Amino acid sequence: MQKAVLLQLDPQARQIQHADSGVYFSLVIPLYNEEESVAALIDAVQAALGDYAQPWELILVDDGSSDATLAATRTALVDRPLNVKLVQLSRNYGQTAAMQAGIDQAQGEYIVTMDGDLQNDPQDIPAMLEQLLARDLDLLVGWRRDRQDKLLARKIPSFIANKLIGKVSGVRLHDYGCSLKVYRSEVIKQVKLVGEMHRFIPIWVAAIVPASRIGEMPVRHHARQFGTSKYGISRSVRVVLDLLSVMFFKRYLGRPGHFFGSIGLFVGLVGSLILSWLAVDKFILGHDIGTRPLLLAGVMGVLVSLQLITTGILAEMMSRTYLGSSNSNNYLIRKVQSISGRVQASEQQASK
Repeated sequence: MQKAVLLQLDPQARQIQHADSGVYFSLVIPLYNEEESVAALIDAVQAALGDYAQPWELILVDDGSSDATLAATRTALVDRPLNVKLVQLSRNYGQTAAMQAGIDQAQGEYIVTMDGDLQNDPQDIPAMLEQLLARDLDLLVGWRRDRQDKLLARKIPSFIANKLIGKVSGVRLHDYGCSLKVYRSEVIKQVKLVGEMHRFIPIWVAAIVPASRIGEMPVRHHARQFGTSKYGISRSVRVVLDLLSVMFFKRYLGRPGHFFGSIGLFVGLVGSLILSWLAVDKFILGHDIGTRPLLLAGVMGVLVSLQLITTGILAEMMSRTYLGSSNSNNYLIRKVQSISGRVQASEQQASK
């Protein structure tokens, strides 16, 4: 077994790499326990893009599948006239990390992402690339206007989440969760995807480009043919928590002291006013304040204020350290296999 290594690529080096590669676009597809659908997925990609006029590459990222997804993928690629890069992660890191791994490996001038469960349709990709160029966008998001999912489990939670995200972030889209997206490579490679933040990619992109350069386009959506969805209604709670994290990092990553300091100063001001009033009440009006709950509230307000301001200073120090550190990734790659042109069955057997 090949030793797992941490992939660390310099962003500028990656840009130079794809500029010299001659690859027009890279199609990144994360896979997790999709052994039943991966063959049909590769068939659909080849049927939609096999005759595309510009050179392109397919990047399949196996996110530590526990079934036979990897073996099924290699079998499905036998004798396929495709330029494929098969990335195997050391374990299951989640869709966000798998997507980041594929983007880091991409050499295309444009990058396309989509799910591996056959609900996205690769036939939409050529039109989306044309729209991205025609509208001079940096990101084009697919809009599953006729979504083929269960109403209570997926449609209603997604509708609420999309409205909430648009209201809070100011980036107005109908469908943030659609994985079918087209990016300019030099833009998406400046975005660091962590946690479960793939559904908030438009907000991350809006932090480095104007929101006017982010658009959407209606795309096809198919009912799931194989397996079961990896998401349930419980995801709605995580969406709200992730949204709070996204908005904090977007607004305060470079100045977290302003966030904690502002709250600290407000709480300290309230506590100081309370203590000032109690001092007047004690020394001028002559009332006993030793047993009054307001005294405890004032003291706690001042102490909490000091803690928040101190936390803000520490957060500033950590933020500066983070921003000045090297750009390490949140995943480990076990193996990367490049498959150019037709792969012979004997080669595939040897790689298993």
